[in-house]
Amino acid sequence: MKKSITALLLLFVNVTMFAQSECDYSVNVSDSLGVYKQTNEYLISEKIFAGKSEYIFFSLVTDNGFPALNVQLIQKSKDFLPANCFDKNSKLYLQLQNGKVITLLHMNKESCGNFIRDPKGFDNRVTIGTFMFVKGTMEELKNSPINLMRVKYLTNIEDYVIKKELTSELNQKFYQPETYFMNYLKCIQ
Repeated sequence: MKKSITALLLLFVNVTMFAQSECDYSVNVSDSLGVYKQTNEYLISEKIFAGKSEYIFFSLVTDNGFPALNVQLIQKSKDFLPANCFDKNSKLYLQLQNGKVITLLHMNKESCGNFIRDPKGFDNRVTIGTFMFVKGTMEELKNSPINLMRVKYLTNIEDYVIKKELTSELNQKFYQPETYFMNYLKCIQ
């Protein structure tokens, strides 16, 4: 009886440990100017079709207590790549499973990305934008998974369906994009 209770307790502890997401940082600096932390990049969306690839990565940032979301868009193709630019009017809309829509505002820095040609003849465009959380939105994001993401770029609007789970063709890693904020917002608070 004691062995089965001990085994059950060990199983519960192991499941609890693996169910919790760790806070891994690509940057974690504390000096006389303050504290800056940035979580590792996390794949949110991956589209691969007809020789074109598009990846969206999120990372959370806190700069002296000011939270933000970094969004990195990577496009890859042998064909022409249109630029998706961020500007002062860009917004990120997140539709939650509970029906609410959260809006994040882009910081004023305009960015159309960097263009890189790789040795295999592919054109790559990497665009990075930083979005600010509106007051009260972080609590909503902690409590409900996201279903859909809409990005308002300078010249167009793109919608992305957020999957519950995905295994990336890029790096063969397993991701759970719809619960990203539920699992990682704690890392910047």
